[in-house]
Amino acid sequence: MKQLNEQTDEQLVSSYLNGNNVAFDTLLKRYERKVFTYIAYSVKNEEVAQDLFQDCFMRIITKLHSGLYTENGKFASWVMRIAHNLIIDYHRQNQSLVVFSNDEAEYDLLNDSNIALEYSREKEIIDKQVLQDVKALIKKLPANQREVVLMRFYEGLSFKDIADTTGVSINTALGRMRYALINLRRLAEKFDVCMAG
Repeated sequence: MKQLNEQTDEQLVSSYLNGNNVAFDTLLKRYERKVFTYIAYSVKNEEVAQDLFQDCFMRIITKLHSGLYTENGKFASWVMRIAHNLIIDYHRQNQSLVVFSNDEAEYDLLNDSNIALEYSREKEIIDKQVLQDVKALIKKLPANQREVVLMRFYEGLSFKDIADTTGVSINTALGRMRYALINLRRLAEKFDVCMAG
């Protein structure tokens, strides 16, 4: 068998999905500079770029385990598309912080109970149940993985802040998150919990 760094992207993906986490580390090393440079150039803020970079590779892990990578021979462009979509989402969120004001309007559309605001009561109940199920799965994680997940998704901390708070390197914090996502995906399959969203 070829050394990992001599294997194609597809061989590494296959190896990773068969349980070889070092194969993913090889993919990460292969693309981290290109992806980070692209993100950093696009957002012009190193801390934001670090967070988006970490989110990009977490999303890649999640999509790989969900069977959403099927583009043989095009792993690099698939990765860059994920990074690009994260950058677009980031810019949209920042542009939408102050989008509109109806201070001078005679009629407040946002308070009209006849206008549906996307959330039906049924969706609210389903979302609440999914959230409870996911929280139950998080409790089953090892303590250090659970801590990183809670800090990242519930407290909104950056990976740098998580690393500083827990006294570990950013790479260790990222590794814990990576394994937490893998374990959550396995637990979700075992307990038939939908984590799509």
